[in-house]
Amino acid sequence: MSKSKTILLSLCLIIAFLFCGQGNSIVLNADSLTPNCKASVLIDCGTGSVLYESNQNKALPIASVTKLMTILLTLEEINKGNLSTEDVVNVSSNAAGMGGSQVFLDANTEHSVSNLLKAVIVASANDASVALAEHISGSEQEFVSKMNNRANELGLVNTNFVNCTGLPASNHYSCAIDVANIMREVVKNPLYFQYSGIWMEDYPHPSGRVTEMANTNKLIRNYNGCDAGKTGSTNEAGFCLCATAQRNNMRLISVVLGADSSANRFADASAQFDWGFSNYESTQLVNSLENLANQIDLQKASENQINVKAEEDYWALCKKGDSKQYEVNYEFPESVKAPIFKGDVVGKIIVTKDGIVEKEINIVANEDIEQLSLFGTFKKIVNLWKL
Repeated sequence: MSKSKTILLSLCLIIAFLFCGQGNSIVLNADSLTPNCKASVLIDCGTGSVLYESNQNKALPIASVTKLMTILLTLEEINKGNLSTEDVVNVSSNAAGMGGSQVFLDANTEHSVSNLLKAVIVASANDASVALAEHISGSEQEFVSKMNNRANELGLVNTNFVNCTGLPASNHYSCAIDVANIMREVVKNPLYFQYSGIWMEDYPHPSGRVTEMANTNKLIRNYNGCDAGKTGSTNEAGFCLCATAQRNNMRLISVVLGADSSANRFADASAQFDWGFSNYESTQLVNSLENLANQIDLQKASENQINVKAEEDYWALCKKGDSKQYEVNYEFPESVKAPIFKGDVVGKIIVTKDGIVEKEINIVANEDIEQLSLFGTFKKIVNLWKL
């Protein structure tokens, strides 16, 4: 392959695809979907595209679906190394006194982050939520500030948190599309799925007693492919649900807010999933776990080759039965000078659809490459001379 300023590798992929509307939104008529709720949305998790919506931006109370943000912040603290699942949390009297759904924590007892997080995910425990919030931020109020800051970072359009539980409070609200986008971040964490699929489990207390936990998301038992979700209900919010299901490499997220019964929130989400899986499929065009073939000339380097990968995945949403042309181009520099550190940008991937750029993704080094030492240079010269 000849070298120039860049080396262009082209791969043409013909995949099924149809975009309607603008940007990331795909809003199609779905006469079969008649939601029994105040607002709902169905999105493709990989692309964030909206497949179906009804009042997706309407501000509403979301009850315990609030805990998705509590879960997200806890998982992100673990990912940052600021928190360990084995860390011990001392439960305050404030946390122990939370009403509503709980695992009946005793004040001044010690519990692991792992057990508390599991209680929030499986049993929607208010006491465990506040205990985690206080441990992470010092107080629930400070934790709520982090919740709202994270909402701003995610670009949520109509969300404001007042507490970390979803218990009724003035000026505490969100909307269907914001909830879906919070879940889109939550599912990036493998630890979440270690707990989200648990149907029933006992919560162990230091005293030796146990509290039986039952998953509030009935779809993990009743819907093929559903492996996670968060429910919520209060008199003000009605019956709410955010659930996610995966089939054939496509993950969908359904949000139902303000349903008139528990049965109808699950029925609405199931109908949305059925419609989405029947009409769409997802294709991965870029896989960040794969090493990419390259012919980068390494200058003054201790190695002759370097392992590189895409900085992120890229998925294309496809409507079954329609076809558009995708092209994925890999651009590399002709040469790179050492030292090179893992994560350094060494190229880019350009994804186009019908000639229009859809996405640019950095190609990064997947290993460190040291600068060639004086001895290493001499050794290379000797080896070349031997040839």
